[in-house]
Amino acid sequence: MGIILEQGEKTNCLRLQGSIDVSSAEELKKILVDAVKAGGEIRAMLGDATYLDVTAIQLLWAAEREASGAGVIWVFVDSLPEAIRTTLRDAGFDESLFAASAAQTTGETC
Repeated sequence: MGIILEQGEKTNCLRLQGSIDVSSAEELKKILVDAVKAGGEIRAMLGDATYLDVTAIQLLWAAEREASGAGVIWVFVDSLPEAIRTTLRDAGFDESLFAASAAQTTGETC
């Protein structure tokens, strides 16, 4: 499991790796709050995540909404693994909300 936030001057890279579930919810929430407070642009990378439970998905969704309300750019920069897509659908989320958007990115990851 890994929740990594690499803070840069203008860009913050959030990487989720492995299984992220309720046992890591407190750590994920703290890192998401730190990322939004830092401002700039947040590039969320979920491609190395093998599992996100509903709690993790809800935290990501809430953080993206909070970032948007604060004028912080939030971009998902890589494709979602099929297991994550399935969890999103099962939880009632539109998987396109978590999909990478080439129109929003500058072609860089992190």
